[in-house]
Amino acid sequence: MAIINPRSMVTLHYQLGLTDDSIIEDGFEMEPMTVQLGNGEMAEGLEMALLGLREGAEQTIDIGADMAFGHIDETMFRAMPRSSFDPDLELQEGLIIEFSTPEGDTLPGTILAFNEHEVRVDLNHPLAGQTVRYRVKILEVVNTPEEPVTLN
Repeated sequence: MAIINPRSMVTLHYQLGLTDDSIIEDGFEMEPMTVQLGNGEMAEGLEMALLGLREGAEQTIDIGADMAFGHIDETMFRAMPRSSFDPDLELQEGLIIEFSTPEGDTLPGTILAFNEHEVRVDLNHPLAGQTVRYRVKILEVVNTPEEPVTLN
């Protein structure tokens, strides 16, 4: 059975939650996910924790904020005019909305507070500052042969 290395192509089922056993996303209920390690497709801490696992392995992995979704950055709290939001949008504290950046990317923002004039938004990742718990089952590991070393 193949062992996961830093450049492996890995097919797995996963579940993302918190250390209080709440479940945020249950990938066991979906088609397996296939990722190429080393491309930034997964949280860095999860990639590192997968190294050395074999096909068929099942593991529960706790990853701190520094290696998962980062720490809370208070410079990411914003006050925005209420007029910037769709008037039909029913705002609620804790509501997560997708915002567009000037570069055309998107990022989630959590509504902290609002009134008729202003909306306070936290643009940190919703899981920033938290230890997350992944449960994984490794279904397949594909390792490409190393590039041959040539001497000049």
